[in-house]
Formats: sequence, C-alpha cells, structure tokens
Amino acid sequence: MLRNIFGTDGIRGLANRGYITPDNMIKLSIAISRYYHKKYNRELKIIIGKDTRISCYMLEASLTAGFTSCGDNVVLLGPMPTPSVSFLTKSMRADVGVMISASHNPYHDNGIKLFNCDGFKLTNEDEIGISSIFFDDCGVVGEAINANLGKVKRLEDVAGRYIEFCKNSFPRNMNLGGIRMVLDLANGSAYKIAPQVFWELGAEVMAINVNPDGYNINASCGATDPKSLQRTVVSKRADIGIALDGDGDRIIVVDENGAIVDGDYIIATIATYWLNNGKLKTNNVVATTMSNMQLYNYLESIGLKMHWCDVGDKNVAAKMLDVGAVIGGEKSGHVIPIKYTSTGDGIIAALQILAYLVDGNKKASDISKIYKPYPQIFFNIHSVLSDDDLDKIRSCVESLGIDGKHRIIARRSGTESVTRIMIEGENLDIAEKIAQAVEVF
Repeated sequence: MLRNIFGTDGIRGLANRGYITPDNMIKLSIAISRYYHKKYNRELKIIIGKDTRISCYMLEASLTAGFTSCGDNVVLLGPMPTPSVSFLTKSMRADVGVMISASHNPYHDNGIKLFNCDGFKLTNEDEIGISSIFFDDCGVVGEAINANLGKVKRLEDVAGRYIEFCKNSFPRNMNLGGIRMVLDLANGSAYKIAPQVFWELGAEVMAINVNPDGYNINASCGATDPKSLQRTVVSKRADIGIALDGDGDRIIVVDENGAIVDGDYIIATIATYWLNNGKLKTNNVVATTMSNMQLYNYLESIGLKMHWCDVGDKNVAAKMLDVGAVIGGEKSGHVIPIKYTSTGDGIIAALQILAYLVDGNKKASDISKIYKPYPQIFFNIHSVLSDDDLDKIRSCVESLGIDGKHRIIARRSGTESVTRIMIEGENLDIAEKIAQAVEVF
C-alpha cells in the first residue's frame, strides 16, 4: 500500500508533533528537492510563504535549511495569503511554492501546502512520489557542500505585486466608490493586503481582526466563525461584509442584514455574472459533493452544467482543468476563479462578487434570492469508519425507501479522525429521519 504524508489539503497537524516538527520539515524539504531534482535535473528555485501563527518561524527555518542543504535557492515572502504563493510561484518562474499554514485551524496546528511551477496544487502522483522519498528515510542531510549550498533572499516588494494582481481581476471600467464594507481578516495572513486592495479600488473599508499575535489566528473570527462580522456589518450599516480564513484562500460573505452567504451562492453569483458578460470559456462549473443540490438545479436552469467532484480545492481545480471550467469551488468558501488564479483566492472571489453588485446595482441580500437551498444536516461520527461501515450506512438509507430528492454523503476527514456526514433533501422531516438512522453508527 502506498504511504502518503499528504491529506485532503497538504500536510496538517499539531505543531511540533507528528509530521509538523523541525526534523520532519527538513526531511520533507529534502524529499521535495530530491523528487524535483530527478524531474528537472538541476537546482531549484523555491518560494516560501507563511501565515501568522507562532510556529511558522520554526517551520520556515527548518524548510529553508533543508532546501539550501540540497543546493536549492529560497525566496522568503513572509506572512502572505496562500493564493499569493500560487501566483508568485508562477510569475517568478519558481519550481515549487510552499505555504506554511493550517488554513482555518486554530493556532496550535500548522501545515504545508505545495504548488507546482504553474501555481496549481500538486497532483496525487507528485504527492506519492515525494512521500515515497520521505518514508524511505531520506535523512536530514542534504547533498550540497561548500559552494554548492543554496542561497536565501527575502522578497521586499511582495505585497505590492500581489495587490496589483488582485486589482487587475476587477473590471477596469468600474470602481467601488460608495461601497461601505467590513472585512474580517481572521488575524491571518491577509490582514494588511486585503484592506489595501479594496480601499485602492474606492471602497470605504472597515477592517476587524487585523492584529495577529501568533495565537489569535481564526480565534472566534474569520470565514469559519463570522459572528463578529455579522454584528459589525449591522451595527455599522455596511453594504457587505467579507470574511477570509487565516491564509486567505476561503471566503464567506455577509449581506447588509447580517445574513451569511456561503460558497455555493458565491459560485452561483460569479457564474451568473460571467455568463451574462461573456466571460465563461465553456458552460461548465465545478462544485464538490457537499454543495447543495439546488446549486446544481439553478445552474442547469440558466444553461450551465455543474460537475461534481470530491472535497478539496485541489480536486476542484483538477476537475476544472478536465472539463474546461473557469469557475468552481466548495460550499465552505474555497472558490477558484481560474480565469485569474489557479487556487482558492478569497480576495479575487470577493472582487467578482462586488463587480456583480456594482454592475447590476444590486444589494448583497439579492444574492441569496438566486435560489432556495434544500435543507442540509451536518454532523461528525467520531471515528474513522471502514468501507464496510460506509456501505452499511448507504444500505440503511436505501432501506428507508427515500426518493431521489434526498441524498447522503459520508466521507472520512482528511484532517481529523472523524467521518463527516451530510444529509440533504427537499423535505426536512425526511432528512432528519435519515440522520436518526445514521447516527447509530
């Protein structure tokens, strides 16, 4: 059986334990280096970014040591959003992009996300290749010595480059003048950049949770906990609220009434806007199995075809490339506007939403009127169920005689020892009946 150090979205765990330790980061960087040396037959250029959690210092130093010990040259970005690493890896002609982040997890976790030279997450083949070298005990000593050791430099103009990249995704004939918005930056890596982007485009910007201290990233704030944003939008009478997660690749919108607009609605809105403005290369849109069936029905009603894929933004991106889609994402807020970027980007997705509102003179609350979602029930089973158990769940549901307008998704988490369950259907009573039958496992 092939061993894989990577999960659903990179490598993730408790900082300074398990895989997320200095010695394992040196091993990982040496494994990455050896894998790509064999592929390219030359020294590498590596981009490294990080979010604001305290353990990033430790992991950044360890990764840098490993890469330079193999003769590779490293460019350090400092605290920057994950999508900026994707963008800069491609624009600077680097071979590998590394983001040190545990995304929406609390500060005590950390992880590694990797990008190839085109700015996309690694393929399964690349992950298995790197993992094989890692588990073959590649050691913590690189091959380079003396003059062959790699060099390290810090990129000084990194923020300006990414700000201009984001702004270029907004229509040149528009501005955000008259838009009063609140940003919740989760005390994460977009805390400086995001306010500047929207302000330079003309918006009145109020930013909250922009004082990272190494420990408060994602703490009761951001895209996974937008309650403080909801309160602020209402109290400040803002037109819209935008919440990002700790590394800036996830977005949740709050309308002027304080209601949450999730990733499904964001995908639907961008797809609609681009369809109406001739920006869709094909009529294909991609979403994961956790998205609402009514998103599928809505897109079908306007002549678009939605393609389902497994959870994880790298799976979304792969499916998008396969079917030629330029917009896709996840209900959780990972939205990939591949017309502009090759990974989930909260700032660029927000700019497309704002363009839709400005162009149509609409309110943020109009987004939720696009369709009425089916009820969904989510819960975790606190064990990793076997394939047999998952088959039993499906058989149990089938025995209830439920019609085709209800479905169940059971999947093992890529980051925790739980099995995630989602039940959906147009009738809430039936969905709850399914949930009761499943909860016995």
